[in-house]
Order: sequence, then structure tokens, then C-alpha cells
Amino acid sequence: MMDFSDAESRMKKTLEVMHGAFAGIRTGRATPSLLEPVKVDAYEQKMPLNQLASISVAEARTLTVQVWDAAMVASVEKALRESELGLNPMTDGQMIRLTLPELSQERRVELSRLAAKYAEQARVSIRNVRRDALDKLKKQEKDGDISKDDAHQGSEQMQKMTDTYIQQINESLTRKEQDITNPQ
Repeated sequence: MMDFSDAESRMKKTLEVMHGAFAGIRTGRATPSLLEPVKVDAYEQKMPLNQLASISVAEARTLTVQVWDAAMVASVEKALRESELGLNPMTDGQMIRLTLPELSQERRVELSRLAAKYAEQARVSIRNVRRDALDKLKKQEKDGDISKDDAHQGSEQMQKMTDTYIQQINESLTRKEQDITNPQ
């Protein structure tokens, strides 16, 4: 039995990253997780919004962003405006209000495409992890550390793991697309 714990942990991390990206795709309901993918140019680096401000739900379709450092308000507003979320921030001092407009059918299609793009990035990442693991297997076989049968068995095991994670990505994408097209 080959040890693929490193490959599996990298695949799990890929899934977590994709789920985080999905959380940032809005479905018509205001939720602080909507702003998780937003990165702000602050203090000479890209920082997650939640490290610069507190985010709360004011009403069903309104989020408020309370920026802690007054000098960062303009950077936060710019990051929100330039995000792929289609939001129009309104600033009042250190408070930024974000009203989520009703999603048009056209916007729902755009958001579904964005979710599909995130899912495809995750699939590519999973395949890269598989490729790295298979390269290690081939090297071990070439160096005589494992037999040809062990290498074959290891590659089959790696493929099963890859298929499992790809299936999880596809299922998550299907759920997210349903959430986008049929919000409650």
C-alpha cells in the first residue's frame, strides 16, 4: 500500500478552497461569507477583507462592512467595486453598505459560469496532485524502491482517489448551480 496522505491532504485543501470560492458567489441572500473571496490591497500586500473589517447582515439583502482603519476605507471600497460580485458599495465614514440587487436571469447565468470556472480550477488542481503522485511512483519504481506491481497498484489507488474528489467537485457545483438558479 502506497502512502498518499500528502496527495490526499492537498486534494482536501483544493476542495476547501473551491468551497470558499463558492461561498463568495451570491444567491440573492445576504451572507458575510459572500465577501470571503474579496482581497484588499492593504499594508503593501493583498489581505482578506475579514482581516480589515467586520462584516454583518443588516437586512435580508444588505451587508455592512465596518472598516477598522479609516485609512483603509478607500482600498476596501475599491476592492469591493472591482470584485466579480457585481456590488455597488456606498460609503458613510468607516461604514460601507452593500445592497444586493435582485438577481436577473442574465446575472444568474454569469454566476453559474463563475461557479463552473472555480470548479474547473479545482479539477485541474486535483489532476496536478495526481500527476505529482504518479511521478513519485514512477521514480520509486525506476530507482528500484518498489516493484512494477506495487507501482501499478499505487497508480490505480491514486486514480480512485482522484475520481472521488472530482465527483465531490461535480456534486458541489451542481448544488451551487441549483442554489444560484433557484434561491429560496
